[in-house]
Amino acid sequence: MLMRSNRFTLAVCILCLGIWCCGQAYNTEEAAPMEKAEQAALYSAIQGFVGNWWNGSDLYPDPCGWTPIQGVSCDIVGGLWYITALSIGPFYENSLACATNVEFRPQLFQLKHLKSLSFFNCFVSLRHPITIPGDKWEKLAGSLQSIEFRSNPGLIGQVPTSFGYLKKLQSLVLLENGLTGQVPTNIGNLTNLNRLVLAGNRFTGRIPDSFGRLKKLLILDLSRNSLSGHLPLGLGGLASLLKFDLSNNQLKGKLFARNAYLKNLTLLDVRNNKFSGGLNQPILDMHSLEELMLSCNPLGGDIMRLDWQSLQSLVVLDLSNVGLKGEIPESLSGLKRLRYLGLGNNNLAGNPPAKLASLPDLNALYLNGNNLTGVLKFSEIFYWKMGKRFGAWNNAELCYPIGSMTTRNGPYGVKPCQRGVTLLDPNSGAKLGDGNLNNNSHFVASLGFSSNGIDGLRQLILVDTSITVLLLNLFL
Repeated sequence: MLMRSNRFTLAVCILCLGIWCCGQAYNTEEAAPMEKAEQAALYSAIQGFVGNWWNGSDLYPDPCGWTPIQGVSCDIVGGLWYITALSIGPFYENSLACATNVEFRPQLFQLKHLKSLSFFNCFVSLRHPITIPGDKWEKLAGSLQSIEFRSNPGLIGQVPTSFGYLKKLQSLVLLENGLTGQVPTNIGNLTNLNRLVLAGNRFTGRIPDSFGRLKKLLILDLSRNSLSGHLPLGLGGLASLLKFDLSNNQLKGKLFARNAYLKNLTLLDVRNNKFSGGLNQPILDMHSLEELMLSCNPLGGDIMRLDWQSLQSLVVLDLSNVGLKGEIPESLSGLKRLRYLGLGNNNLAGNPPAKLASLPDLNALYLNGNNLTGVLKFSEIFYWKMGKRFGAWNNAELCYPIGSMTTRNGPYGVKPCQRGVTLLDPNSGAKLGDGNLNNNSHFVASLGFSSNGIDGLRQLILVDTSITVLLLNLFL
């Protein structure tokens, strides 16, 4: 009995020792000290953005431990805590809010292990604008991997050329700020970048040729600026690109030369520019494209010349207002994943292919503002499903057959095909028939005559001899 008791006591002691050891191992990380200079630099840097009222040493005496700061991340390096990420602005409910008067204090550049730096909706005062510091960024060259300035209308001035020293940078996002001037050429030195977003600013000038060296880029977004000039040839060699957005600029020239190798591209958006020279083969070689948006460019060209079957992944195709001519190719109906097809405001002619309605996922089709003619051959169910997402208005010679379809269910802005004609007795001027040819409405509608094109029997006789004979039989 005594021996069993001793064994039990020994087991309990061993268990307690194991728990204590595990606790010590767990608490070692929590209890790791923070370098005093690092802690002081953090407090001062944050105070420059949120205001002098903020007393970090009192509010957050252990910022990497039991009193963490929202937006601050830490990691242990050499047994000490260091700051690895700093996010300023209302990212979360408890995030640090920026003051009206903000400043970049030099202590920010003393955080020598900083990997990520983000500012969101922080520099918002147009009465107290601020610029990005032009120097000291080289001090963070050994660690910084991500810089983001998002939604800061009070952030003005140019992008500092010293960003070019940040060779470890993988993400540079300058989105919807008030930045101006030309895009620095030495951003092309940041060859580890996989994301470059400069959208929604006021940048001018050309896209630097040096961007062709950014071979690891997955996302390139330069949209919503005032960039001008031709595309650098090197951009066609960014084979890793998944998203390429140049929309809403003033770029011109041919869209891509023959040496474009953007085989992995899923989104190409160049809407609202000045590109010309037609649609060319390099675009059709981008077999991974899911969204192709080229609208509002004077591209021109014949849409029938292109083999659309090679773009089987397309979900969105927007070719509206690009000066296209020719007839709408039936091959577009082979793009089975297509959900949006925009061909509005071009110079397209002929009759729209009825097979477009067979696209299984199509929920928006715009053919408005062209020179399309003849009778629409889509079903009433198709019009009902699409509603105003089917656009065929402003095609003067286009109509839809009424049949059993009511005007209410017809395509918006398209006239019904003429049911019949009003004929006059050449001797008395009296109307023959009921004016609508109700008993023969389907026949007359099939002729495709409009109400403005027929005055009476004499004009019908001139159309075709066989029609003349048949009409005379109808009315004698």
